[in-house]
Amino acid sequence: MSETFDVVVVGSGSAGAMAALRAAEQGLSVLIVEKAHKFGGTSATSGGVMWIPNHQLDGDAGDSREEALKYIDSIRGKDVDRERLEAFVDEAPKMLKFLKGTGVEVVAAAWPDYYPDKPGARSDRSVVVNTFDGRGLGDDRYALMREQYNRFKLFGRYAMDLVETFTLMMQSKGWRTTAAKVVGRYWADRSTRAVSHRDRRFTQGAALMGATFKQVFDRGVQLRLETKLDRLLVDEAGRVTGVEVSKFGKVSRIDARHGVVLAAGGFEWNQELRGRFFPVPGLARHSSTPEEGNRGEALLAAERIGASTEHTEAGWWIPTMTLPMPGASNFHEIHQAAFDVGRPWSVVVNRNGVRFCDEACGYDQFGKEMVADHLKTGANMPCWLIFDAKFRRKFSAGGLMPTVHTPERKVPRDWWDHYVFRADTIEELARKIDVPVGPVVETVAKMNAYAKTGVDPEFGRGMNIYDQFFGDPTQQPNPNIGPIDTAPFYAVPINNGDLGTKGGLRCDARARVLDGQGQPIAGLYAAGNNSATPFGDVYPGAGATIGPAMTFGFVAANDIAERAGNQRG
Repeated sequence: MSETFDVVVVGSGSAGAMAALRAAEQGLSVLIVEKAHKFGGTSATSGGVMWIPNHQLDGDAGDSREEALKYIDSIRGKDVDRERLEAFVDEAPKMLKFLKGTGVEVVAAAWPDYYPDKPGARSDRSVVVNTFDGRGLGDDRYALMREQYNRFKLFGRYAMDLVETFTLMMQSKGWRTTAAKVVGRYWADRSTRAVSHRDRRFTQGAALMGATFKQVFDRGVQLRLETKLDRLLVDEAGRVTGVEVSKFGKVSRIDARHGVVLAAGGFEWNQELRGRFFPVPGLARHSSTPEEGNRGEALLAAERIGASTEHTEAGWWIPTMTLPMPGASNFHEIHQAAFDVGRPWSVVVNRNGVRFCDEACGYDQFGKEMVADHLKTGANMPCWLIFDAKFRRKFSAGGLMPTVHTPERKVPRDWWDHYVFRADTIEELARKIDVPVGPVVETVAKMNAYAKTGVDPEFGRGMNIYDQFFGDPTQQPNPNIGPIDTAPFYAVPINNGDLGTKGGLRCDARARVLDGQGQPIAGLYAAGNNSATPFGDVYPGAGATIGPAMTFGFVAANDIAERAGNQRG
């Protein structure tokens, strides 16, 4: 026995949600299958930002197709499929217009592109979704959407939007009032507390996915959880006709009249694939995506029927660090340190005790520099974030919260000198972390000199708009460099984590999966991290994963509808 839909979407992240939404809007019957117990994918746990050049949300703001391509061309380090890249730039604004037209509230954010000094760079291409009332999904679905990590919540419980997050992160003026407001509105919502511990305010990635799935469900799309793709079904002509899936061990067949869209994420949790593709594999457990979520099953299923891959040599890198879970010290949590590594009163060194990059650069660039340095020296991955008491008072170091939240007396004893290292002098700290004392002392002395002049002659830290955006404006003359001179001194190991993988199935400008000869496999599409990024080896700006994911989900649905005769414009 089998059942049939017009379109089957594998994966419920942003790419899958958009493919389903657009296909349903075109009058096609759609089923989403999701192997996890909750829907929303990695996107629901993210910051929820979409990188959309030339989005025109605020009228003619001066951006253009030409400026966007100029910027991307100025930063990419390898050849890409030009037609596919241009398809992203052309179709992304159309996707956003469609999303907004369904009722999802999208707004432009003031967020600098990650290479702000390059031609065509801007500070308004990142788009976010306003806070969404999660209970608008219905109480059953509200509890079944994947919840954000504790690190994105105040005290691991209270939802924060991006403005609130950065206010608290920087301890900006009025941050205590902001914290009180965030906590107060949660406990004032008594009706929701009777349903779930979860804050009904869906923010960041939860806002994006909650608002989008509200539209998906309103159009009659079916969703099946705990349903894992086992293999793709192919007819005698080589056309993909459906999927074989399993749910709690029971295998079933689902036919797709017009197309299957693979949107099941990347392969970052598959250590074997990391070893096959990455020049420095790193460890899957250092990823900051949902644990064991993205294991590349859909990629492997497509490879088995002849699909090809590209750009698989890198992830969307982000520095991470590891700490025990609260109340369960035998288990560990991964914490992002994307902005922590570039704060004043700190420096990052490799295991030779020397710097290797502008620590305040974009987090993907930081990861690329870790890989390059490790290939060169063998002394990276992990590297070390070294900081002093001034940093400790104000900023987080991955999961180590500032003293206003976690004073020294509240740091668990088993953290010290295992996860977080502390010493009264830089020399003693270097010995504790087994890094050569002389180079560390010299590096800190240089940073202290740079703090006085505001100029970093080695790597230019804090000397562009992106670095400064995440610096501390109270520290002058350079908001990203401050003297590391106040004891005690601290160090935490920094791993090369990721937000997923850059490479995946090779696709054309219509999101069709290509075989080894570069020909489309009929009936098979891919979007998001299941497919290769259109940017090659770079991360242009905040939201450069989700922006293309949703765009090519949109493109795939349009192509399917056109071929099915359901194109509605």
